[in-house]
Amino acid sequence: MSIEQNRENRIVIRIGRHHLSFSTVTPTQVEAPIAYEPYVIKSGISLPANLREALKSADLPLTGIRKALVMVDAPVLLVPVELFEEEHIAEMYSHSFPQKEKDQLFFNVLPDLNAVAVFAISKDLNTVLSDNFQHLRISTILAPVWQHLHRRSFTGNRNKLYGYLHDQKLEIFSFRQNRFKFYNQFETSHAYDVLYFLLYVWKQQQLNPEYDELHLVGELPEQEWLVGELRKYLQNVYVINPSAEFNRAPATKIKGMPFDLMTLLTKGR
Repeated sequence: MSIEQNRENRIVIRIGRHHLSFSTVTPTQVEAPIAYEPYVIKSGISLPANLREALKSADLPLTGIRKALVMVDAPVLLVPVELFEEEHIAEMYSHSFPQKEKDQLFFNVLPDLNAVAVFAISKDLNTVLSDNFQHLRISTILAPVWQHLHRRSFTGNRNKLYGYLHDQKLEIFSFRQNRFKFYNQFETSHAYDVLYFLLYVWKQQQLNPEYDELHLVGELPEQEWLVGELRKYLQNVYVINPSAEFNRAPATKIKGMPFDLMTLLTKGR
């Protein structure tokens, strides 16, 4: 089976804090090769119930699709490859994040970064997915973003700090050769929060405000104000434009699609 056929027989489900979405790729449809259908999560009912209802009401034709790649927005624990032992991940994860009894742990190996990303979803959510798809692959939404920006970080010789904004959260990370140098996640309700955390991490990492670079991508709140304030302190602040970044790929033309999903559908994983 060709790569194109494999992608065509698969659905990508993104599970975020407030939205679900379904995406399919049909390379033979030149004008609109990607179908994207968002679904607003209803309050008052569980996430598994929302997903079950969304699968029933989706406009995208799901009949006959047995494969699903599920991208999950969940807290991530990064473990160096040399320290990773699968039998100990529950203990390691629970030290960093409160774990519920009905949680099920998953992990993604990031070979280019010599790290393993560990995260959890509820067993009920996994049951809904397993009931509907024969072949499942579950990934953190950050995996394609990390992999793409890691490759990008080798351009030039300046240190680079990245900020990815999505789902009212800020993911800040940087790389040193083939490893993570820093990663943390922050809750952000306002542009002031984003400004504070970015400058805090910049100072903590002892980066040079006149030489090193800050790159931002995603759903920037009050973008003009935020970038203006950052440039009062840092000389090199850049906002990544997905259309330019991915050479106007089809995914970049779909309104409302998160950068992590654009990256996955454009660069693959």
